[in-house]
Amino acid sequence: MFNLICNKKGLSMIEVLIALFLTMIGVMALISMQQQGWLLSARSDYLGRAAGVLHEELETIESLIMNPCNVVTAGPARNIRVSGMGAAQSGDVTFTVTPTITSIGTNVWRVTVRVTWTGNNTGIRESIIVTRQEPFRFPSGCTDGSVAITY
Repeated sequence: MFNLICNKKGLSMIEVLIALFLTMIGVMALISMQQQGWLLSARSDYLGRAAGVLHEELETIESLIMNPCNVVTAGPARNIRVSGMGAAQSGDVTFTVTPTITSIGTNVWRVTVRVTWTGNNTGIRESIIVTRQEPFRFPSGCTDGSVAITY
């Protein structure tokens, strides 16, 4: 009975090697997933920033069209830096914004904005339908849509 209580054999070398081998396989599996994690993180960062640029562009064009004093035409594609600075900053991303404005009726337009970035030529796209609205008339003295704005 005393012999069973004081048994000091411990772990054998084979058991230790098997435990190390299984631990290495687990660590290698985690390391192999690291690259995919970084790629997904970068993609979600680009999509989030592009969605912000897209939303801002749609709202700006919408507010210009709703004012009966403005004659709005879609401008060419242009590059926008997320930082808003003239020169690229650390971590800055340049997006290409392409607006398209199509008349679909009397005082009704469909505005489509596409935002792309380096490495993704498809990008994201969204459309809205905009109508002229008298409460948005500014300046109040205009009568004939004399202010021409190219966007």
